Amino acid sequence: MDGKVKQQKNLTGTLVFAVFTAVLASFQFGYGIGVINAPQTIIEAHYGRVLLENSENKTDENAISSSVTMYWSLSVSVFSLGGMVSSFFVGWIADKLGRIKAMMAVNTLAVIGALLMGFAPLGQSHALVIAGRLITGLYCGLASGLVPMYVGEISPTALRGALGTLHQLAIVIGILVSQVVGLEFILGSKELWPVLLGLSGVPAVIQTILLFFCPESPRYLLIKHGKLEAAKRNLIRLRGDYDPSKDIEEMKKEKEEAESEKKVSIIQLFRSANYRQPLIVSLVLHISQQFSGINGIFYYSTSIFAKAEISQPVYATIGVGVVNTIFTILSVFVVEKAGRRSLYLVGLGGMCICAIIMTIALTLLNQHAWMSYLSMVAIFLFVAFFEIGPGPIPWFIVAELFSQGPRPAAMAVSGCCNWTCNFIIGMCFQYIAEACGPYVYIIFAVLLLIFFLFTYFKVPETKGKSFDEISAEFRKKKLSTHKGLKTTEMEYLGTSTDA
Repeated sequence: MDGKVKQQKNLTGTLVFAVFTAVLASFQFGYGIGVINAPQTIIEAHYGRVLLENSENKTDENAISSSVTMYWSLSVSVFSLGGMVSSFFVGWIADKLGRIKAMMAVNTLAVIGALLMGFAPLGQSHALVIAGRLITGLYCGLASGLVPMYVGEISPTALRGALGTLHQLAIVIGILVSQVVGLEFILGSKELWPVLLGLSGVPAVIQTILLFFCPESPRYLLIKHGKLEAAKRNLIRLRGDYDPSKDIEEMKKEKEEAESEKKVSIIQLFRSANYRQPLIVSLVLHISQQFSGINGIFYYSTSIFAKAEISQPVYATIGVGVVNTIFTILSVFVVEKAGRRSLYLVGLGGMCICAIIMTIALTLLNQHAWMSYLSMVAIFLFVAFFEIGPGPIPWFIVAELFSQGPRPAAMAVSGCCNWTCNFIIGMCFQYIAEACGPYVYIIFAVLLLIFFLFTYFKVPETKGKSFDEISAEFRKKKLSTHKGLKTTEMEYLGTSTDA
């Protein structure tokens, strides 16, 4: 009961405001993911008209059609390419400018990208849209690392998981909003699609204004710059009327460790044996998020809904977005009770079963019409299980597994891994789906089973533990391994004594 009261007391207005302001970037990230899908046919037609006007051979329709396909593929995939490149610089900009100023600085990329896309019809539309998507991707790659880092550092230990989940919640809300406003009768029309794309810069402008009123991360102030009094003031602003001494002591210990570790670069992160196990866990969790098949579900869902003879498949796809949002909200409330590891196992296991059901349903689709509806149910459940665990948890658990010294580098590497896998899936899934047909989801079922086993044996539970306690358990694990003692829970992260 006392712990519950303490959690409620720690959720102050300033903390809520700071987290809300930070996840505006996550909302824009989600908007950028989903906004390009709804008006695809209209934008492709516009590309075709522009290319036809500039073509010397206006009768070669095949060449123009091929060019439209290429430019459209670039318009979609270059977003992930931008994120893949910029995610490497998350740690550098976070330490160089601080968390608040870094988020302000990267917002300029969001505005530039939005302007290029919004004014695309005034020039070579395909070139401007591709350039705008690339710059927006650069922004999202940085934001997807900065937001979980800032939210994780300002959150009380008891609320860190729930508040960390809001990053993913904002992303799925952004996707849903982009799907709704992208409907043809709203902004997805021949005349208004540039406005639809250009609106992606609005959250960045709003966030920049609000960031002036947000406190800098106390951990960053104390650990990186030794500003004790400033860290205390910001802690009290964020947590309310309480004694910050315990948190300050934890930060001081982390500062001592960071100083002994010196600055940890990405190369040092890979070379050091001390970081090897948590780094492997972080990378596998991000790989499992993207290779779970969730993007493949979104690619395939519209055609499944069409086969189910639904007159407006686009609305069914929006229904998937609604399920996505509802279960992300659910994960916010259960992540601190059930724990990260438990939710991840439930999510992966449920998705594996759904992938098998989808394979069976799609295989028997021509024999039994009702299999289409079974496929629909499996899709909704697949998305629901994804948002229970594999969707939100990888984004914030990395910040929990690493201390202040290696944390920025770890966030950068994990983010780059996530974006790289996203890019691979985006480029390859359609070819794999054509080659395998309905059996494509068996591939994902096998991968999900492998990720489930890895999580069960290797991933620790970080619920309710401070950063210092998690780091201490890594050290305890290392010592106990060398001494041949019985392994602790954190030894799920390590290798055997025979290694």
